Amino acid sequence: QVHLVESGGGMVQAGGSLRLSCVASGRTASSYSMGWFRQAPGKEREFVCGITRSPQSTYYVDSVKGRFTISRDNAKNTVSLQMNSLKPEDTAVYYCAGKSGYDVPRTVRSYDYWGQGTQVTVSS
Repeated sequence: QVHLVESGGGMVQAGGSLRLSCVASGRTASSYSMGWFRQAPGKEREFVCGITRSPQSTYYVDSVKGRFTISRDNAKNTVSLQMNSLKPEDTAVYYCAGKSGYDVPRTVRSYDYWGQGTQVTVSS
């Protein structure tokens, strides 16, 4: 079993930045692919970006491409999400998710482990 804990959420003005972190415990995360999802009120949880296990390929939805950067530090069992140029439409609860294997699907049900979520609020 892998336990994930997100942190780093908060409230910022449009154009600001936040950095989210996800720390894994229970087992080493190096063999897992990781993703970030977000869920706004009244909407489905949606895929934001992901990073595979080695060679650590990254994927982003078009709406965050160029603004968000996902990275991982396997030695620290940590996955991070640097969010720049934030927009009000980025407001959501952000979740860290993990799965075994190489791929990073966009389907919620494909992931085995989930964090509790951290709130990101962007004001205009």
